[in-house]
Amino acid sequence: MTTGRGAGCRQHAAMRLLITPLLTLLLVCGAAQAQQTLAPGVTLLPGGYEAGHQPDGNSLLLKGEGGWLLIDSGRHQAHTAAALAAAGGDVRAVLNTHWHLDHLGGNAWLRSQRPGLQVWASPAVARALAPDGWLDRYRRQLVEAIPSAPAEQAAVMRVDLDLLNQADALRPDHEIKAASALTLLGRRLQVGVETAVSGGDLWVLDSASGTLAAGDLVTLPVPFFDTACPPAWREALARLSAQPFARLVPGHGPVLSHADFERWRTGFNALLDCADQGLHPAACAAVWRSHVEPWLDDAGGARVDGMLGYYFKTLLQAPPEHRERFCRRP
Repeated sequence: MTTGRGAGCRQHAAMRLLITPLLTLLLVCGAAQAQQTLAPGVTLLPGGYEAGHQPDGNSLLLKGEGGWLLIDSGRHQAHTAAALAAAGGDVRAVLNTHWHLDHLGGNAWLRSQRPGLQVWASPAVARALAPDGWLDRYRRQLVEAIPSAPAEQAAVMRVDLDLLNQADALRPDHEIKAASALTLLGRRLQVGVETAVSGGDLWVLDSASGTLAAGDLVTLPVPFFDTACPPAWREALARLSAQPFARLVPGHGPVLSHADFERWRTGFNALLDCADQGLHPAACAAVWRSHVEPWLDDAGGARVDGMLGYYFKTLLQAPPEHRERFCRRP
C-alpha cells in the first residue's frame, strides 16, 4: 500500500485557512483500500481520501466476547459503515486514539446505529470539544466561513460542522487518564497515554495478536505536527519502541513491522535534529524522505517538501514561544 495525495488531488487556498491548523489536511488520496485481516480476530479498515473529501484515518477492529471493539471510527459515514459491516453489525465498544475528526467523527453515527455503545478516550477529547476548546473554535470558524465559501468547499466543511453539532455523541463515556492495562470485551490491552500529537494520544497494544494501534503517533507521508509537541513526541516514540508488538497500525499509512517502525522513528528523530540545527527545510525533507522512501508513491514523495515546509514555518523552526506552544498542556 502506498500513501500520498494523487496527481488529481488539490487543496484550495480558502480551505487551508480553516483545515490546515486543525490537522485535517487533505493528505491521503485515492479510494480507501479493502479491509485486511491482520491476525485472527483482528481486521484493519484502511483510511483513505477521495477527491472532494477530507480523509478518514485507519480503523482497527478487535473481536471480543459478544462483539467487536473498534479503535478509531473515521470521519465519513461510508468509512464507519464499512467498519460496522466488517464487524457483522456488532460493534460494542469504541476506543478513540485522539480527538482529530478523521479518527473521532464516526462516533456520532455509530451511536445512532448501536444504542448502548460505550466509548473510551483520553480527557483531551472533552477539552477539545469544551467551550473555546480547539474543536469548538473550529466549529465557529466553519459557521462563519460556510456562507461565503464556494459550493464545493462548503459541502466539505459541512461534513465537519454536522459532526461538531453532535458534540455530545463524540464525547467518551470513559476517560483513560494514565497508562494502564485494560480489558475490553475480554481482550487484554495495554494502553499508553501521551501528550505528543494532540495533548492526549492513546496507543493500544492488543496482547493476543501483538498488534499496536498507534493513532497519529505514526503517520505517512509525513508526521502531522499541527498540534504537536515535538520533544514529547520523540519521547513517546521511544516508549512505543519498547513495546513487544509484531505489527503497528499507524493513523495514516500502511501497517509496519517493528523493524519498519524503527526505520520510521529514526527518520523522525533525524528530521527533528535537522530542524534544530537550523538547516534548510528542503534539506531536512530529503533526510526524511531517505528514511521513508519504501512507503511513498511518486505523488506522496513529491508532496513531502511542501508539507514539511509548512511545518517548518509554523512550528519546527518558528520562534521558541511559538514552537513550544503545544508543549504547555492543561
